[in-house]
Amino acid sequence: MKIIVPMAGRGSRLRPHSLTVPKPLIPVAGKPIVHRLVTDIAKILKQPIEEIAFVLGDSAWFGNDVIDSLEDLAKSLGAKASIYRQDKPLGTGHAIMCAEPSLSGPAVIAYADTLIRADFDLDNQADSVIWTKQVDNPEAYGVVKLNDKKEIVELVEKPKIYVSDHAVIGIYYFKDVGVLKNKLQEVLNENITNGGEYQINDGIKRMMAEGFIFKTGKVDEWMDCGNKAITVQTNAKMLGFLQQDGEEQLVEPTVQLENSQIIEPCFVGDNVKLINTTIGPNVSIGENSIIENSNVKNSLIQTYTTIKNANLDNAMIGNHVTYNGNYISVSIGDYSVLE
Repeated sequence: MKIIVPMAGRGSRLRPHSLTVPKPLIPVAGKPIVHRLVTDIAKILKQPIEEIAFVLGDSAWFGNDVIDSLEDLAKSLGAKASIYRQDKPLGTGHAIMCAEPSLSGPAVIAYADTLIRADFDLDNQADSVIWTKQVDNPEAYGVVKLNDKKEIVELVEKPKIYVSDHAVIGIYYFKDVGVLKNKLQEVLNENITNGGEYQINDGIKRMMAEGFIFKTGKVDEWMDCGNKAITVQTNAKMLGFLQQDGEEQLVEPTVQLENSQIIEPCFVGDNVKLINTTIGPNVSIGENSIIENSNVKNSLIQTYTTIKNANLDNAMIGNHVTYNGNYISVSIGDYSVLE
């Protein structure tokens, strides 16, 4: 089994946090988004992963430190890492085709801006599985249309008339991803675009037209990391799941508490100092940060950051930040100073 991860986008909706760190590498509940996504997919698949292919943007943005991180991730799952580049933002279908040498055999394609919780077995009768989540407002999403055999027969983008409430979340399984590759190559050859971009859906629709069987794989939770508010919510949800699972150490033993308390669930990284401070619930703090004379809840704070005299709720604060102030719900990017 292979996992293909297109992650070349700049994450503009998550600025300022994505100005200095590619969005898939921003930590949520103590680990980068893409690390959590790929690890959770590997658990669901319940079979060996031989290769993980990452499609990155240009090398000036996705540099050697990013590659090292992704290679370590693949190694931790017993897989080989393959690195590809998408130098121009030409759409989801084009991004997949940038990994053309890896597009053979069974594979999962997963876009690295979402996190999931799921537990199901892949349908062996299906040529492909499109993972979906039931939503209350399907008109805001791309959804699948099903026939009476519960097979997917159509993909509909933001339907004005009700089609179904099964929203496509951006994770796909193909029994042979080489078939999708051939169909996407046709799309590229014929220059079929939507808004100037080549889309994965055009390749999938060609597979459907030729009789390939598509089924749904339903996830229990679908957590977006699109903007600051949603990412803070996702951090809280993920902390709750991790506390339930009991598989990860959420508070590192090197954390120093001085007249302070932690209200679970929280993630607190290496060498964090809490002085006259209460954090939690639903707070993540990256390594080597100092929080003093503060109350923090429902917030995401990255590494090497100093916060004093703050009362924070629904805040997202980047790396190497110094903050001393009275605002409650803030969004502060890396290397900022507010005193």
